[in-house]
Amino acid sequence: MPLALFTSPGPLLFQLGPFSLRWYGLLIAIAVLCGLALATRLGKQRGLDPALIADLLPLLVLAAVLGARLYYVTFEWRQYQFNWLDALAIWRGGIAIHGALIGGTIAVILYARWRKIAFWNLLDVLLPSVALGQAIGRWGNFFNSEAFGLPTDLPWKLTIPFANRPVEFLDQATFHPTFLYESLWNLGVLILLLTLFQRGIRGQLKLPAGAISCVYLVAYSLGRLWIEGLRIDPLCLIGTPPSCEGGLRMAQLISLLLIGLGSTGLYWLYGRQQPLPDPSGVKP
Repeated sequence: MPLALFTSPGPLLFQLGPFSLRWYGLLIAIAVLCGLALATRLGKQRGLDPALIADLLPLLVLAAVLGARLYYVTFEWRQYQFNWLDALAIWRGGIAIHGALIGGTIAVILYARWRKIAFWNLLDVLLPSVALGQAIGRWGNFFNSEAFGLPTDLPWKLTIPFANRPVEFLDQATFHPTFLYESLWNLGVLILLLTLFQRGIRGQLKLPAGAISCVYLVAYSLGRLWIEGLRIDPLCLIGTPPSCEGGLRMAQLISLLLIGLGSTGLYWLYGRQQPLPDPSGVKP
């Protein structure tokens, strides 16, 4: 008897005439609002004006969504090359968190330079909200019956409708609930970041600007590295899903790079005891 059997009720929450509300859209809205509340609270503890966070939010969301979609479409161009207008249909799914991180980081750099705010101080209060948003947003994959893992008969598993199964696995009904794995992992990352943040505020831990950001890069990427290995719909460099044979799984490659980047940053802060270079040009 299964310990947990997940079955999506479908992507639509409700529909009234031409108007429809999708679970994914609702979850993104909830994630944004919860993220704003958390970042505002953490910002106050770091001495940042709450208005700065509120002003940044729409720019950050827009840049993250555009980056996430552009990244996904770039590596899945074979789906869109003959009907490129479908690349605009983001409501059908198809975004990549690494693209969101790239787009969001660019937006934060530009905003920090414009408002003369130390970049790492700002990023440190935003990334716990990102982890929270990821924990919430991954449930959108559940409702869309997408981004799932290999077939499994474990006591916990995810039922995928026949129409959503890859042709290689049409005879399989249950798969690894990778959305759940990553949601729980991101929740753990959030708890870790908040624990470190509060200990730093109380003076129990030396926490220079950028340390929280570096820990996020390492902690999130470690989870994504192994979870991506279970997925059968990876973004591939050269190769094709489900195994990216002849190529590389992009999320795993980027995760390794981010682990190296975060580890280097932590060594710079604690090993060399030097502040991180600030792209805003403002000293913390």
